[in-house]
Amino acid sequence: MLRLGNLSLPLDYTEDGLTQLVLRRLKLPASRLVRLTLVKKSVDARDKADVHFVLTVDAEVRDEADVLRHLKRGVAERIVPRTAAPLPRPGFRRPPVVVGAGPAGLFAALTLAQAGACPILIERGKDVAQRAQDVDAMQNGGVLDPESNVQFGEGGAGTFSDGKLTTGIKSPLIRTVLETFVRHGAPEDILYSYKPHIGTDRLREVVAAIRREIIRLDGEVRFQTKLTGLILRGEHVEGVTVIQDGQSREILTDTVLLAIGHSARDTMQALFRQGVTMAQKPFAMGVRIEHPQSLIDRGQYGSAAGHPALGAAPYKLAVRTPDGRGAYTFCMCPGGEVIPAASQPGGLCVNGMSNRARDGLNANAALLVGVRPEDFGDDHPLAGLVWQRSVEQAAYRAGGGDFRAPAQRVEDFLQDRATTRLGDVRPTYRPGVTPTDLRACLPNFIVEDMRLGIAQMERQLHGFAHPDAVLTGVETRSSSPVRLPRDKAMIADRLDGLFPVGEGAGYAGGIVSAAVDGIEAARAAVERSLA
Repeated sequence: MLRLGNLSLPLDYTEDGLTQLVLRRLKLPASRLVRLTLVKKSVDARDKADVHFVLTVDAEVRDEADVLRHLKRGVAERIVPRTAAPLPRPGFRRPPVVVGAGPAGLFAALTLAQAGACPILIERGKDVAQRAQDVDAMQNGGVLDPESNVQFGEGGAGTFSDGKLTTGIKSPLIRTVLETFVRHGAPEDILYSYKPHIGTDRLREVVAAIRREIIRLDGEVRFQTKLTGLILRGEHVEGVTVIQDGQSREILTDTVLLAIGHSARDTMQALFRQGVTMAQKPFAMGVRIEHPQSLIDRGQYGSAAGHPALGAAPYKLAVRTPDGRGAYTFCMCPGGEVIPAASQPGGLCVNGMSNRARDGLNANAALLVGVRPEDFGDDHPLAGLVWQRSVEQAAYRAGGGDFRAPAQRVEDFLQDRATTRLGDVRPTYRPGVTPTDLRACLPNFIVEDMRLGIAQMERQLHGFAHPDAVLTGVETRSSSPVRLPRDKAMIADRLDGLFPVGEGAGYAGGIVSAAVDGIEAARAAVERSLA
């Protein structure tokens, strides 16, 4: 297989146009080309007068060695497909237990099931259809069920996000994750898009399909089953205690993959009381910022904005601040909406999502500032969770105490004055927002760095500091403020048989990285079972 990169093509290119370009690069007649596979597709908008696609493709050709001999160096490179080694049949004495059905837990359970381990996947919340009903009810003014564990977006349970699959990690397992999503119903373009995206509407179906595959492979899925503790013998795990159907139960096992996410605070506290080692960890906090999507399209694509091949424009911005924390955007949702992500009564936090079509009127993104352990005000390992909760409680009060979110116009925010009425940008958050001053719920250092950040980001993306853009608070769950230390075999400190996994354990920062961590933990657990 030959890989060709940096292929520039117009926005309205055709498959035949791509084929002809590849043939010219390889100096081949059409009869020598067997197949083209699109590997990567990105938009080059550096010159707004010449917005175009840049592609990387793999070409299967007849007599590859001869083709390479006649090519100039750098035109193409030979690619040898890599596949992960198959797992051996595991040697678990009892089925391993996976706690949590986010991306880490779901992919850990699937990997174990594919190896024949018959895992038990427990999830304290409901299945995807029931959770969707809970979110719809909450967005329309209903009361949050504290046991529903309703989350959207990358800062919440990853299986209920909008399926944004960008990642900064490097791993051959990334391709495994993407291909798994496609096999279970995700659109094929996630395999080559430079910003792969499934969409909340499609992701619900994909998650359900993966769950069905786990069951088909003799795994077991238990919803509305809450982990209450570990069964320990010295420094060894012998099982877990759960509440299922209102009854306390035990599940005996010597292997627990803990993928509880970063919002299961009560579970984290229970595990800490049992002696699970935990440590403070930096994270980030801020708000959601909303603009008209048309403004972002023009700022990114100039006169090409609106071209059907481009769709809604994304952005990713980052700036330095004098205190060294920095401000940056995260989980940007083109054509999306701001949604509730609270998991406990009396607290409020928000997130973002986009459906597959990304056809909403607004764009939104998290606007975040770095938070350090010294900001927590205490050296207790769980001090970050307590501090995080205090900000969410302040946001709940600032919004009026009924899950309306506090919001402020960007112009008012920059001028240090409370918002009394909104402008032309209508916030998408449901059940609604309360115009106010975000200083009522955010620490001063976050407010100041966001203010500096917005001004600098305006220079990177014209229109970012639009006076009527809306800041909706608070976004507190970008990542976990806690890490569960583990060794090179991915086993928890001083607790043999416990594998802390994913975002909640402090080892991932998005769907793909969490899924990869889940696969790696499952493989490590299988290796341990054979030792």
